[in-house]
Amino acid sequence: MIRTLAAILIATISSIALAQAPDLVRIRGKVEKLDGQMLMVKTNDGKDVSVKMADNFTVTGVVRASVNDIGAGKFIGTTTVGERDGAMVALEVHIFPESMRGTGEGHRDWDLKPDSKMTNANVAEIKAMGKDHVMTVQYKGGEKKVLVTDTSVVVSYAPADKTMLKPGAPVFVISKREADGSFSSARVNVGLNGQAPPM
Repeated sequence: MIRTLAAILIATISSIALAQAPDLVRIRGKVEKLDGQMLMVKTNDGKDVSVKMADNFTVTGVVRASVNDIGAGKFIGTTTVGERDGAMVALEVHIFPESMRGTGEGHRDWDLKPDSKMTNANVAEIKAMGKDHVMTVQYKGGEKKVLVTDTSVVVSYAPADKTMLKPGAPVFVISKREADGSFSSARVNVGLNGQAPPM
């Protein structure tokens, strides 16, 4: 179990570091087929994309969590779009395990939606505001307030393997665009129990 969790952490850390490189492409969609090392994905915008996976590629599960799982002191990542009442509005929040604290820390542009942002930070405080919650998150050089609404998706990570990459399974792949225009990757996040990777 410890080895499995360690593999997840290493894969996720690598994914986040790679996600910030300029020659990488984030692929979101559903599995059409896994044929050997070739992962075929129907993207959310209807394109057919093939990704050459590494020989021993890693599969990480994404599972539904709750705003009650966040808590002060947690290290999280959140995709936000726009603001309301002085706080960025969260589309999603993903909760990192403690051993990944500080990974990808900061605030940057993201490509989930137009004008979306990604913030990886420590939760200094979270409090209820009506049916919503407001997080104060802190990262090196900055602080933000994030509004987690009843429509914000909250997830965490879980063990998975390639047998879960069945047709129709929702995936998020951070791939490298090769010189010939093809895509390659060493890891894939797959949604489990009906939860699509929301990031």
